[in-house]
Amino acid sequence: MADTAKITPVILSGGAGTRLWPMSRESFPKQLLALTSDRSLLQETVARVGNSARFADPVLVCNVEHRFIVAEQLRELGVTPRAIVLEPVGRNTAPAAAVAALMLEDENALMLLMPSDHTIRDTLAFQSAVTGGAGAAAKGKLVTFGIKPTTPETGYGYIHRGAPLKGQNGCYAVAEFVEKPDRATAEKYLAAGGYDWNSGMFLFSARRYLEELERLEPDMVARCREALAGMESDLDFMRLGARAFEAAPSRSIDYAVMEHTEDAAVVPADIGWNDVGSWDALWETGAKDGSGNVLIGDAIALDSENSYLRSESRLVAAIGVRDLIVVDTDDSVLVVPRDRAQDVRVMVDMLKSRNRMEPVTHPRVYRPWGYYQTVHDGDRFQVKRITVNTGAALSLQLHHHRAEHWIVVNGAARVTCGEKTFVLNENESTYIPPNTQHRLENPGKVPLNLIEIQSGSYLGEDDIVRYDDVYGRS
Repeated sequence: MADTAKITPVILSGGAGTRLWPMSRESFPKQLLALTSDRSLLQETVARVGNSARFADPVLVCNVEHRFIVAEQLRELGVTPRAIVLEPVGRNTAPAAAVAALMLEDENALMLLMPSDHTIRDTLAFQSAVTGGAGAAAKGKLVTFGIKPTTPETGYGYIHRGAPLKGQNGCYAVAEFVEKPDRATAEKYLAAGGYDWNSGMFLFSARRYLEELERLEPDMVARCREALAGMESDLDFMRLGARAFEAAPSRSIDYAVMEHTEDAAVVPADIGWNDVGSWDALWETGAKDGSGNVLIGDAIALDSENSYLRSESRLVAAIGVRDLIVVDTDDSVLVVPRDRAQDVRVMVDMLKSRNRMEPVTHPRVYRPWGYYQTVHDGDRFQVKRITVNTGAALSLQLHHHRAEHWIVVNGAARVTCGEKTFVLNENESTYIPPNTQHRLENPGKVPLNLIEIQSGSYLGEDDIVRYDDVYGRS
């Protein structure tokens, strides 16, 4: 295999990102959020491998529930993926990589496996590191990328470099993978040199990865082959066979392959990498004022130092605080000392144990056609703001227990109500009675925004009968 062949990016977008609550939630996790720029972490990852001279169209592996958001974010970038593969359940990185490798097996492509929720400040250095590892990968090595450590970090695994690979400048054999160390051990690694943070990014040929996985985890490969054989097309998506994939062992690539192969190699890379694993990590990478504060949105600090203040809605004003994280969203406010940022996941678990919905959904709920956001929830009535994307349409549907009033704020709405179809423009409205088939479409060239007022004895989202849906929902 020539190392000048195009590399196929395989982007994994299945994480939950609980340590970045209240912004990251099950229905809209951190990789889908714009946390470090005006693009989401997923979009930044895709853009990083957008050089068509070096990279082929990407393969994305994601959660079924996130599929329409992922597709929309790719559309915003103007990227047409080779495939968007839907996992029925999460099975960690080794099975996800196996499915992608099986898809690429016949052409024996080099595949660059990347998490979708990391940041890399130096894209050119990253691409140079990939180029540096491609030669070794083309010759059968399973390459990972080690991040040159700057602090004695205890939250990452480490890679101990071995001897340089002959004829592969900048590429080393892996002497040892090391679990997350304690502080004293991490300080020793930093002082000794030759140890890099484990980035979770990999580069290898599809066939070579499958050879090693077949040797080490034959049942996993068998289940993934079955899942691929049972795969069904669903609009722009590829749904893996659920029963087979659910039966695959849940393993990371490190545990399944890299720690046991004789052909592991590492490329040390200084690329401005961060796994964005906590709010403190975002403070570390954020642009700071003269007092070390990171201020995002409508946030103001007085006599405060080294704090992270983020507002997604209201004004956040802090006086005399030190080393504090404050994150404000429409329905939740998080306040936590920076040195306890990792404990956010404990709070999320506590909220779930109390059956709170804040860890699961945002007030803004995304759908394949756009999104809605509850503005007011009263007794027998709700008010929602609805945004319908250009050219999109809701399903032809019916509600048994509620009526709806629609008021167009801007854009144009094509409305089907019973036997009638008509267009509403700005400041026009209509009434949808209960037990009446209806549909809302946006025929215009700009997003459609409207206010919906629901009234009735039951207003749950499960009071819906769909008769036709362009997105295949039942």
